[in-house]
Parts: sequence; C-alpha cells; structure tokens
Amino acid sequence: MSNKQIAKEKSEIQRGLEGLGFSEKEAGAYLALLTLGRGTVSQISRAAGINRTTGYDILDTLVAYGMVRISGREPKQEYVTESPDKITEVLERRLHAAQEQTKLAKQLIPQLKPLQLAGERPRVRFYEGREGLIEVYEDTLTSHEPIRAYATIDDMHRALPNYFPKYYARRAAKGISIRGIVPKTPIALERTAHNAEEKREVAFVPPDKYYFSPEIDIYDNKVMIASWREKLGIIIESAEIADAMKKIYELAWAEAKRLDENIRTRGQASSPFSRPEGSLPLT
Repeated sequence: MSNKQIAKEKSEIQRGLEGLGFSEKEAGAYLALLTLGRGTVSQISRAAGINRTTGYDILDTLVAYGMVRISGREPKQEYVTESPDKITEVLERRLHAAQEQTKLAKQLIPQLKPLQLAGERPRVRFYEGREGLIEVYEDTLTSHEPIRAYATIDDMHRALPNYFPKYYARRAAKGISIRGIVPKTPIALERTAHNAEEKREVAFVPPDKYYFSPEIDIYDNKVMIASWREKLGIIIESAEIADAMKKIYELAWAEAKRLDENIRTRGQASSPFSRPEGSLPLT
C-alpha cells in the first residue's frame, strides 16, 4: 500500500473516531500511538502533530477511557494502546451515563418549567389544519399529570381518522391517564370498553345539552383547544390560567359525575342525533 493510500485510510479512520464522539486531538493521538505501537509523550505528540503539554492531557484522557495504558516510570515511561475493543466499552459507559442523565432530566423538568413561566407572560401558540391538530395532540403526550378534558369523541375520530387508537395506546404507554367529560353517544360508549387499557375515566353528560365543540384539554401549565370545525389548534401556556381552568374543571367534573349517575340510574337513552346545530355530522 502506498503512503498516499495509508494516509487516506488513516484520515478515514480518524473521521470515524470523531464520529463516535472523540475529539480531533484524541483521535489523532490514539492513531499515532497505534502506528507507533508504544511511545513516549514526545514521540506520540510529534507523530500526532500536537504540542507536548497537550499530549500529556490527551494521553491522560485516553488512559482514563481505558484505551491506553502506561508502561514503566519516568523518565522511561511509555504509553501502549489496549485492544481497540476498548472503544466499545467507552461508548457503553457513555450510553449508560446518558441514560442516567436523561432520567435526572425528566425528574428536573417538572420543577424547572414553573420557574421558567413564573416571570413570563402567557404564551399562546396557534396551529392550523390537520397537521396542526395532530401537533397539539402530540403536545399532550408531554404531560406530567392526568389530563382533564372536555371532549366529543365522535368529532375527534371523524376529524383525524386512524390517528386516535394509536394515540390512546401511546398515551397509556407513557403512563398518562385522562379524565373526560364526554357527551354520551354510541361512539363514546363503544370507546369506553377500552377505558382500563387506555387509562381513561369518563363522566357521561347528555349530548343534547353538552355536545362540546371545540375540545379543551388541561394539563401541566397548559390549556389545549382543538377546534375540529375550524381545523385550528391552540395551546395556552400559563400557570395561572391552567390552575384556574383546573379548578373550574373540578367543579364541572362533580356535576358531570352526578349527571352520569342520573343517566345510568334512569336508563336514559342517548341519541347521537340530538345535538346543537352546526356540530360535525355523523357521516
């Protein structure tokens, strides 16, 4: 193999090491030592094109990684590479550390968000069209508490067909439960068969009086509004507004549970056709 080919191969290997997260100087020093077999700081630094002081720091880092070991003592101390298999161990340790950091971040985020919003004005974001409605729903999957919802299941399923069964499963898999005040329609009744697996509790209300449009979801410091008729999604991010909406919801939930009990006790029929003019059709 010519010198040119060797240089090209080394350059490709170095880029590969850098792609694994090693710095340019770490990758260069490691390759220089691999080529030498063993060497002093001066020899390795010269081969890697770095100064001697930097060489000490880089080699100490590679020793800490377990990719390089020290042989002998000063003034005859030399560095020797371990098996390249050690690179996998380095990456596995980094992966484990990243996983632990991710767990810590998830614990800290709920504590950080109120601090961020404490001194801010409420933030309002608008989303339009089908993709916009999906986006506001995807945001509910970030909730750190049970979602409180006023929703008409018929309109949801018609506006985004095939989206919701998978959404319900993903929400449940994340451990996010939901309480819903829902008009009692055949479609809503059918969905309640999956309440346990989809972590849902429902309070039915008469559809002729309480056919909700748009839908409103309350979670964390957010209020999400999904207008199926206007194809518009809104997220209001405000600790104060969300807290007020949660309190109003609890009042509504108590009355909805009473209405639900009345419907069950009296065996009232609920017709999906009895709802306000202008709501989404059943076709």
